[in-house]
Amino acid sequence: MKKVVMTPNPYRDRNFKYANQAARILKEAGVESKTCLAFDVDRNFEMPSDIVLHDLQQELRDAELLICFGGDGTILHASKAATRVGIPVLGVNIGTMGFMAELESSELSELSRLATDQYTVDERMMLHVKAVHEGQVVLEDDALNDAVITKGAVARTIQLSVRCDNTEMMSFGGDGVVISTPTGSTAYSMSAGGPIVEPSAQNIVITPICAHDILTKTVVASSQRKITVEIGRIGRKNAFLSVDGGRALRLYTGDTITITKSRYVTKLIHLSDRSFFDIVKNKLK
Repeated sequence: MKKVVMTPNPYRDRNFKYANQAARILKEAGVESKTCLAFDVDRNFEMPSDIVLHDLQQELRDAELLICFGGDGTILHASKAATRVGIPVLGVNIGTMGFMAELESSELSELSRLATDQYTVDERMMLHVKAVHEGQVVLEDDALNDAVITKGAVARTIQLSVRCDNTEMMSFGGDGVVISTPTGSTAYSMSAGGPIVEPSAQNIVITPICAHDILTKTVVASSQRKITVEIGRIGRKNAFLSVDGGRALRLYTGDTITITKSRYVTKLIHLSDRSFFDIVKNKLK
């Protein structure tokens, strides 16, 4: 490997401490690195004066790897740019859980292995999400973790109908529903009572959130299925759609959200032979 792009989260990697440390390790190993930002920062946020930032899209054109510094949210956000150009991602955890991260911030010396290609690549399925309002597509995106439909802050339930292909799977009132990949099964879906699914699996997990119906349970479907969620009567209540924790889209009665397997896959780099189940045990104990 000759060139990598690094995207630190400046709110977590203060003064780019870990990104700078990684750059030194990579340079000593003979790997070029360029530091970029994956999102805009607040105007009043003080950035280090000695850091040189490059354009992410331009640098990804000839890069072989994207290294993200932050929590799972940072990795989710930054990885989409890498996924669309087909290069893998390596996460360095500076957050709390860090299920998607390969390294902790104390393990940066392992990055030297990239120079001699001592790594493996794990492919993770993604979901394609399309929202339609009055016959018009109002959102189309791809998710590595999940698409979440939730009610607003007011403590009232919303009505949802969920179909698998053309057959109704569940219809209920509740706080919402999470449609996740196996990778996203350890995020909101798990908190809502869904199962933990091995990331290499090819499934779509449909997890109701606080369903007001004791018979409505999580369903694990094949990745070849088409999941459709229709928003029922919500009156003056609010409902929202968020893809991978991104900006919420307001939904209205009659809106439909269709979720299918995406044509994209996210490639994650592994530098160790640590099992997913070891990670789960350590993160959740």
